[in-house]
Amino acid sequence: MAELSHRALRELIESFGGCDEYFTEMISAGALFGGGSFEKWYLDAGPCPERTVYQLVSADAEQLARAVVLLDGRECAGIDINMGCSAPLIRKTGAGVAWMADIDRAGQLIARLRPLTRRRLSVKLRTGFNDDFDYLLRFCRRLEAEGLDLVTLHPRRASEKFKRRARWDYVESLKQELSIPVAGNGDIDSAEALVEKARPQGSLCDAVMLGRAAVQRPWIFAHAQALAAPSISSSPRPGIFRRDSESERRFPSGTFRLPNLEETALRFLELLARHQPPEFHISRARRFFGFFCKNFKWGTWLANSLNREESLLGMEEVLRKYCRENEEN
Repeated sequence: MAELSHRALRELIESFGGCDEYFTEMISAGALFGGGSFEKWYLDAGPCPERTVYQLVSADAEQLARAVVLLDGRECAGIDINMGCSAPLIRKTGAGVAWMADIDRAGQLIARLRPLTRRRLSVKLRTGFNDDFDYLLRFCRRLEAEGLDLVTLHPRRASEKFKRRARWDYVESLKQELSIPVAGNGDIDSAEALVEKARPQGSLCDAVMLGRAAVQRPWIFAHAQALAAPSISSSPRPGIFRRDSESERRFPSGTFRLPNLEETALRFLELLARHQPPEFHISRARRFFGFFCKNFKWGTWLANSLNREESLLGMEEVLRKYCRENEEN
């Protein structure tokens, strides 16, 4: 979720009713103290700091300790240590999923961090480097013993991409073995899947995390709420939801009004301009539209057209023109 889970996206999701918690982009613990001019944007926990978790990444325990002390003084829902990112640039530094190669090293890190914060301390993991549940369990039990409060598991190996399905049986098994809460993440690509994974009986996991699906469909949490409890309704903000009957699709447990895609896309550009520095505008917009354009009939063409623009104004003009010529969206 690098270049995606910033304040502009969080505000867009919040405009549809929001979700229980948000996570920031990965924040480099070392960069926080390097005097960089952009770190304040990564530290912006708005619009709901009390429901936002700061996500830290580093291979250096002392850097992480300094960062935890800094973030402990800010309003937030918790601090998360990324031990699951498998991007080569992160992994080769010893950060992200590389922490999972050494149980003692990871355990010592949590023992170092635990006394430094009163906030909820969590980690996000993959299953490891092999299909070895026993190792994963020993790893998590060590972190639990050192005072960890929550584990989020993305049940794929370190080397696996998204083509292979996430193995949710690992999530369920881990929940049964640990005393602390376990959240699951992976392959939740629809509101229906979100409702299924977060079923009330709670046998699968204690919480559900999703990422890319919330970029493609920022309304996914509102849709899931409508499916799970159609009698509960919130008042969407003007201009986001269509009012015409053609936009309503009936689902087994109720009716959900699909959003106006053009208004949603333009709202994102507005929020991006307001809450991110100009140097970030184009890269963040391109990342967002790489997912969001999948909602449109000619989504690949539209995403490619937007990628050729070098300003938010240019992107706005492309969107408006496309939607005028393709009214079915």
